[in-house]
Amino acid sequence: MTGTASPPRPRRRIFADLTPLRTSAHYRRLWVGGTISWMGQAMTALAISLQVYEITGSSFSVGLVGLFSLVPLVAFGLYGGAIADTVDRRKLGLHSQIGLTVLSAGLAAAALLDYHRVWLLYTVVALQAVCGALNGPARSAMIPKLLPPEQLPAANALGSVTMTSGTMLGPVLGGLIVGWWGYQAAYLIDVVTFVAALYAMWRLPAMLPEGRKGRASVMDGLRFLGTTPNIRMTFFSDMAAMIFAQPKALFPAIAVLWYGGDAKTVGLLVAAPAVGALLGGLFSGWQGRVQRHGLAILLSVAMWGLAIAVFGLTRNLWLGLFFLALAGCADTISMVFRSTMMQTATPDGMRGRLQGVFIVVVAGGPRLGDFLAGTVADLTSPAVAVTGGGLACVLVLGLLAARWRAFARYDARSPQP
Repeated sequence: MTGTASPPRPRRRIFADLTPLRTSAHYRRLWVGGTISWMGQAMTALAISLQVYEITGSSFSVGLVGLFSLVPLVAFGLYGGAIADTVDRRKLGLHSQIGLTVLSAGLAAAALLDYHRVWLLYTVVALQAVCGALNGPARSAMIPKLLPPEQLPAANALGSVTMTSGTMLGPVLGGLIVGWWGYQAAYLIDVVTFVAALYAMWRLPAMLPEGRKGRASVMDGLRFLGTTPNIRMTFFSDMAAMIFAQPKALFPAIAVLWYGGDAKTVGLLVAAPAVGALLGGLFSGWQGRVQRHGLAILLSVAMWGLAIAVFGLTRNLWLGLFFLALAGCADTISMVFRSTMMQTATPDGMRGRLQGVFIVVVAGGPRLGDFLAGTVADLTSPAVAVTGGGLACVLVLGLLAARWRAFARYDARSPQP
């Protein structure tokens, strides 16, 4: 024994890495503004669902909210990604953000005038999807331009905190505000929260895509995706979770039928997955040490499906909230690894189009899941729709993993798209 001291071990990070917030003022403003505005959007989404259910008394009608959002989201998500690869992404993000602000102001005006019509709510939801489909690819494609590659995993974890903190607070506040002061108050607050996001987008420099050459083809993006089996699998796994195991449209009915609750109970149910997702983002330091990203995605999606299935068997509110939070934590873990895989394998000139596909899957999948869950619940029962959907998610995921076995062996140290 020589007595030579061994080098000190690097300190293992537990909490989220805040380096992107410290090193980039543009990213910091974008992150703060997005967190605030997302809270307002979550309030509006809950208020619309409650308003539709109050007018119709039907879970199927609430599920139609997802369908009216899905069609324009799919069409304009792909098109918006192509636009983001040809124009100044800052201007595209700013203009689409203004559109979302105007739509929320329209909802507030209708509520103040006591004009409660389902067709108006469906129309606004569709137009919100158009603006969101244009904003999402532009905004997401900006992040790799604001930060060095080594900070992208941390930025993805912080992005999950942006979405989930807003989603967590939004439904709780939305349920309280609707219960106390009505729908118009929730919509007006949403308008105010957009100011932060608009300011952050306004302060950004020009964001022209690299190597742009005239018009960008959506088909070129889809053809490129066809050559990347691992990136495709990230989309397929997320679709399995969001389409088959998405009980959100049933929360108004579940709050009444299972728990004897009201709008405040609906707010808790919607917020529970966001609480788990927020914890997953806040305690994301360990994720930087994981190299088997594909396997991590498969395990986290399976955990989502199983947690949703067990939630469908519970009739205790707090136990149900626990399993919803567990599902939300699993979803955040999956999202961080899926986003990192896509960003590291996609050239900047193609990033908008693949982000468009990503937005379609992430935002469109849950809306299709809302429609499916509402339909199954009306034909059978909410319990069958929730538990059966969770088990279907795990089954479909297993079939996908068996078909593309190399995905489970994906190693971040030698990425293969």
